Amino acid sequence: MLSERRLEVLRAIVQDYVGTEEPAGSKALTERHRLGVSPATVRNDMAALEDEGFIAQPHTSAGRIPTDKGYRLFVDKLAGVKPLSSPERRAIQNFLDGAVDLDDVVARTVRLLAQLTRQVAVVQYPSLTRSTVRHVELLSLAPARVMLVLITDTGRVEQRMVDCPAPFGETSLADLRARLNSRVVGRRFADVPQLVQDLPESFEQDDRGTVSTVLATLLETLVEETEERLMIGGTANLTRFGHDFPLTIRPVLEALEEQVVLLKLLGEAKDSGMTVRIGHENAHEGLTSTSVVAVGYGSGDEAVAKLGVVGPTRMDYPGTMGAVRAVARYVGQILAES
Repeated sequence: MLSERRLEVLRAIVQDYVGTEEPAGSKALTERHRLGVSPATVRNDMAALEDEGFIAQPHTSAGRIPTDKGYRLFVDKLAGVKPLSSPERRAIQNFLDGAVDLDDVVARTVRLLAQLTRQVAVVQYPSLTRSTVRHVELLSLAPARVMLVLITDTGRVEQRMVDCPAPFGETSLADLRARLNSRVVGRRFADVPQLVQDLPESFEQDDRGTVSTVLATLLETLVEETEERLMIGGTANLTRFGHDFPLTIRPVLEALEEQVVLLKLLGEAKDSGMTVRIGHENAHEGLTSTSVVAVGYGSGDEAVAKLGVVGPTRMDYPGTMGAVRAVARYVGQILAES
């Protein structure tokens, strides 16, 4: 276990390096931070921190910079989440409140996160498997053609065309719509198949084929992998950090182009609470020089998707964590009210 003083020295090194991009030396640390000890003592503490792998010397006669292990300890023990100011919170709320639908919410969230953190923002669309049914609409387009519209509690809308085996009148369609909604509204998607399995039997023989066809389309919609969607923004922000990537920024950009990689990154985040993965904690080779800060968001207590940012390990962790948490909370409120 590190002593409190050495933890304070590590905190000072991280803060200076993040703020100045320059390796920290003992003299500068004692001048900038109230450590209460001499530069010689700080040098001894830095030597101990280096021996334990928390800091490193980038080149001869330079100061020290944090390692992945040092950032990890900083995040776990030393970094409080920096709260946003009242103007920042109002700006977030006003910007997100203007969204007109789910696609707009996600697009605005990506832009907002990228601007607030000056990192790459990644937002996953709400997962269908974690959603509940808000409404099922059935619209007659022709005597034997129906449009099925599924609306979720997160504001997601899925539309499907249904070609019926026989003409289906408006009265029968209204009856099916009413009975279907009475069974599935407010229920989780996973429960819907069982809730509607005997519904065709409650209709006249001539209508059962059409009812079964409509239900089959509804169930197909529920299980489709349409949830594997995300939006990314702010990639250009990485160009400001060119010197933070040892050789080239290219592996990072290539990794960010792989949707599967990003979905896996977000999938590793806890549903509740914040996840911070630093440097080599990211399994993908192209992202070992980056950190990922992610959190779940949702319309209630349960997260329906994840959002977060990707940036260099030399990151303002308290500020980034505060921004990610605040945006997730506001997006959750919008989904709850939509």
